[in-house]
Amino acid sequence: MKHPIGIILLFTSTIVSFAFSQQPISASERQSVDLTIYNSDIALVREERTMTLSDGLNTVIVPDIPATIDGTSLHFSSLTEPKAVNVLEQNYQYDVLQQNKIYDKYIGKEVYFCKNNPITKIEDTIKATLLSYGPMIAEINGKIEMSPQGRLSLPSLPEGLILKPQLKWLLENSSAGKHKTEISYLAAKINWDCNYVVLLDANDTHLDLTGWVTITNHSGSTFKNTGLKLVAGDVNRIPEPARFGGLVTNAQLERMPDFKKQFEQKELFEYKLYSLQRKTDINNDETKQIQLTSAHHVTAKKMFIFDGMNEQWRYWRNNISYRGQGTFGQESNTKVGVFIAFKNDEKSGLGMPLPKGKVRVYKRDDDGKEQFAGEDEIDHTPKDEEMKLYLGNAFDLVGERAQKDFHVVVSGHVVEETFEIKLRNHKTEPVEIFVYEHPWRWNDWDIKTATEKWEKVDQSTVRFPVKLQKDEERTITYTIRYTW
Repeated sequence: MKHPIGIILLFTSTIVSFAFSQQPISASERQSVDLTIYNSDIALVREERTMTLSDGLNTVIVPDIPATIDGTSLHFSSLTEPKAVNVLEQNYQYDVLQQNKIYDKYIGKEVYFCKNNPITKIEDTIKATLLSYGPMIAEINGKIEMSPQGRLSLPSLPEGLILKPQLKWLLENSSAGKHKTEISYLAAKINWDCNYVVLLDANDTHLDLTGWVTITNHSGSTFKNTGLKLVAGDVNRIPEPARFGGLVTNAQLERMPDFKKQFEQKELFEYKLYSLQRKTDINNDETKQIQLTSAHHVTAKKMFIFDGMNEQWRYWRNNISYRGQGTFGQESNTKVGVFIAFKNDEKSGLGMPLPKGKVRVYKRDDDGKEQFAGEDEIDHTPKDEEMKLYLGNAFDLVGERAQKDFHVVVSGHVVEETFEIKLRNHKTEPVEIFVYEHPWRWNDWDIKTATEKWEKVDQSTVRFPVKLQKDEERTITYTIRYTW
């Protein structure tokens, strides 16, 4: 018996052969496409397609749509006759052809098993009813067969399964003919972020900076020869339940010469818009990098900061139950942090608003080889603002902080405490260490005495700039009064 021409399924692989029934009108492939990608895992897709419509109702298929489309965000218009075409119904079809889905559609239905006859050397086809596919169970000649031998053959593609996600529209049209149309929608799983590479010079006084845009596309759709815009800023969106799973990334790196500015920066509402000055391809399941900016010989400064309280004070600040307790605030951090500071201005060769991202810093050793010096993350940084990168802790600098005295001046209203901070410099050259202290017990405070000059940075921060010669130890002592 010959088996019917249809779908052939192996248990280890799938061979598909079928013919579609008569199709509705199909829109053309994208004639142009533009992406605006936000750094919140979403993109606005704008594309132009051509479709030939008759008067009255038309069923139109729009192919090659991202699997992550937000159907509620779609906007459609005819550029040829804007008032002539209207979308009455829209269906997002994403029941994509998969082996298990085909099996599901054929449970309880007629199928065929094909296997070679060892005697006749001819392939025999046996009619069966599929009962289960995990494991494979079928009814053959009135008997239940477990794991029947042979190749499973199905008569046709089950109704409702498609090869790729698509839109199916019911359009009402009053102007027959060819229409150039514009379609826009939001799609998830398209994202971008920024990564920066910094190379310090030998004296830590200048640096070279290169910024890279990293684009990831897991939307299920490829965008060829697309215009590209990137939006940086905190765009408000209403959270939705996750609907799409992660996909495997196939990384691809696009490196361009750093002497050419590839992105033009403009304003968009209260955000920053970066437009790529050429077309590019963004393939599905791809990570692409494009250079955003570069600057050379940027003036920089290395800074040492000792913050003995670290971040603990933020949890205690102005807490009434802690305010009068002398035992709080005695813990001490001993590390002296090292920072690199520079300004994002035109004088430095920068001056473009920089999107948030990770900054990796390198420096050449005595052999001229680049070595990793540390990394930090910057927030969205406007032009003319200073950036301060925390790279780690200095090996040869040590700080100690100790509470030396605490007493109540007026019970329930006034307390005083005294701190002693010791700094040691084991380096072979002089350094300046900025000591940060945080009056955390209450907003009304005053430093009564101090052995070093100090400055008030803000209501919760005091800074002591201290210069130390090589192998020198210095001690700072100050007394602070809180009143409430």
